[in-house]
Amino acid sequence: MTTIPLTSSLIVNSRCDHSRRHAFQFIFSRSQFSVSKSFTRKCRGAKIGVSPNMRFRVHCESKTQELQIRKCSPFLEKTLLSSNGASDSDDWVAVPDIWRYSAEKYGDRVALVDPYHNPPTNMTYKQLEQEILDFSEGLRVIGVKPDEKVALFADNSCRWLVTDQGIMATGAINVVRGSRSSVEELLQIYHHSDSVALAVDSPELFNRIAETFCSKAAMRFVILLWGEKSCLAIDGGEGLPIYNYKEIIDLGRESRQALGDSLAARQKNYQYETINSDDIATLMYTSGTTGNPKGVMLSHKNLLHQIKNLWDIVPAEVGDKFLSMLPPWHAYERACEYFTFTYGVEQVYTTVRNLKEDLRFYQPKYLISVPLVFETLYSGIQKQISTSSAVRKLVALSFIKVSLAYMESKRIYEGIYLTNLKQPPYLVSVLDWLYARFIAALLWPLHVLAKRLVYSKIHSAIGITKAGISGGGSLPLHVDKFFEAIGVKVQNGYGLTESSPVIACRRPTCNVLGSVGHPIRHTEFKIVDLDTDEALPPGSKGIVNVRGPQVMKGYYKNPEATKQAVDEAGWLNTGDLGWIAPHHSIGRSRNSGGVIVLEGRIKDTIILSTGENVEPVELEEAAMRSSVIQQIVVVGQDQRRLGGIIVPNKEEMLMLAKKVSIVDADASELSKERMTGLLHEELRKWTSECSFQIGPILVVDDPFTIDGGLMTPTMKIRRDRVLAKYKEQIANMYN
Repeated sequence: MTTIPLTSSLIVNSRCDHSRRHAFQFIFSRSQFSVSKSFTRKCRGAKIGVSPNMRFRVHCESKTQELQIRKCSPFLEKTLLSSNGASDSDDWVAVPDIWRYSAEKYGDRVALVDPYHNPPTNMTYKQLEQEILDFSEGLRVIGVKPDEKVALFADNSCRWLVTDQGIMATGAINVVRGSRSSVEELLQIYHHSDSVALAVDSPELFNRIAETFCSKAAMRFVILLWGEKSCLAIDGGEGLPIYNYKEIIDLGRESRQALGDSLAARQKNYQYETINSDDIATLMYTSGTTGNPKGVMLSHKNLLHQIKNLWDIVPAEVGDKFLSMLPPWHAYERACEYFTFTYGVEQVYTTVRNLKEDLRFYQPKYLISVPLVFETLYSGIQKQISTSSAVRKLVALSFIKVSLAYMESKRIYEGIYLTNLKQPPYLVSVLDWLYARFIAALLWPLHVLAKRLVYSKIHSAIGITKAGISGGGSLPLHVDKFFEAIGVKVQNGYGLTESSPVIACRRPTCNVLGSVGHPIRHTEFKIVDLDTDEALPPGSKGIVNVRGPQVMKGYYKNPEATKQAVDEAGWLNTGDLGWIAPHHSIGRSRNSGGVIVLEGRIKDTIILSTGENVEPVELEEAAMRSSVIQQIVVVGQDQRRLGGIIVPNKEEMLMLAKKVSIVDADASELSKERMTGLLHEELRKWTSECSFQIGPILVVDDPFTIDGGLMTPTMKIRRDRVLAKYKEQIANMYN
């Protein structure tokens, strides 16, 4: 019998479940030891059978064991670090540090409500902190090491949050993506990121990817967040350790208890180091509207900038309710979640299907979402009005027109009317102010009456008692103006995954419509010329560049792309076109100076054969105001005129055709020719004020969807894929 260089006796109890056998196997693999042949024969690996009543005692010779390096979030686990002589500072250095702060400050307040998963979950701030600590320790027990990558392919839920923060708290790096991505994309991300293990949302997702991943990916283990392991296509008996969420929590709780009971063992077996602010916290792969997604390396410092500086935009208070529905691997939702939890809010997880009901039931103070959600709310209100009785419809539409005019005048006399024109003469400004004040005073009584008779009912239906925060895309101006008119504050923001993401947003006290607001704190903007890269003065249109603590460390394993995106001085080229509003001392835009205005992306710009540059977003937003147009992509690169690929709303099309007597009242469908004619009329109606007009159109039946590969998981249309799919039809359209 040979010697075992361990420091104490170890009792091995074979009466343990499958997951603990894997954990046991890992723990012993950390040290060199040997035992009698009979023990080896009975215990080699987790897959062989062991008598449930059998008990082994292994006697170890006293020798020094090599210390295991552990990284910890400095404030979250400062009790562990202080025993190793580390600093006892209360400053946030890593993202998980926020959970101890929130647990100490908000304690037994409800932190999150997750009603739609099984089991439904409510957690206080203290419980959430403990859950994260247990999960983090459970990951250490099964072998997660600092700086390793763990893929987290899951959707929004309380367990996503715990898993995300548990991985970060070990000093490891999580690689995030949602369940709706294709198997090929998930495998590409797993391979490119050098992930060693996988946390997966549900048995359904795992079963969809299992065959591909088991044959092509090296996975040390799999963690199942929701559902039962019995529903999986494979089990841990095939050599791949599979744990469920509760097993990780239990392993972590037991280990934390053991470490807490023995300070000497903790100091003898582990060397604790602190996570550094510059350490990578996560890899977030861009949605990739053009080309393959790139892995954005975001550090703890990047994300902490967001946590510490978003209150100017969303002045959250203890007890405020927030509805969470965006995928948390979207940088916008993720940063906002971290931020809100530091202010003692109650976050309720909802879904697209349950959003309407939850808005009414929970009456949230804020809704943080993408433009598509606000467009959907707008369309729902418009549809409800249009299907009302003739009298109610007339009253509602008349009041809305009055309120739109009132708010327009109000913005002018308050000095928050957006313009990039030169400052007007003093007398002209005074007359403009007086006229706007007069019109607003004239319309104010009707606006107040509209609020009581019409808008109050809309408010009770959609909740959002403080503000809706829109980001992750372009908010159409007509939607922006509508919500302003009915008294629902919508603040439009701007950011990129590469900037963690928020770099600008409209403030509650300076909500300049048509803009994305002022830069957030510690953030610089400059507009540069497309050709010369020289900085342009306010009011001039060019490429938007940004610099600040939130700008990424770079693209993972892609130094060339990093160099193209971020220059040596730290300026990030956003790829967006825009301008900065000039500062005026008088006039209708006197309080709008410094706000950022976006006008499309460089890659979206269409260059006609005439040499004219066209930003398609303006036309698409105008066209989408029509109830009969469900989706549209403007085309025309290298052509003499613009065209459009349109997905019609067939139900609305049929209703319109009956209304204008194109078809009989009992007709059940509309021919493509008549549909095309109606769409041309709608385009002329809604885009008449745009600089360019749409000529030929291609009507397609199938909507652009995420599952079909024509939309990103963040619900942006992939222009390049749409153009590729309909390449031949577009060519025929111009013949």
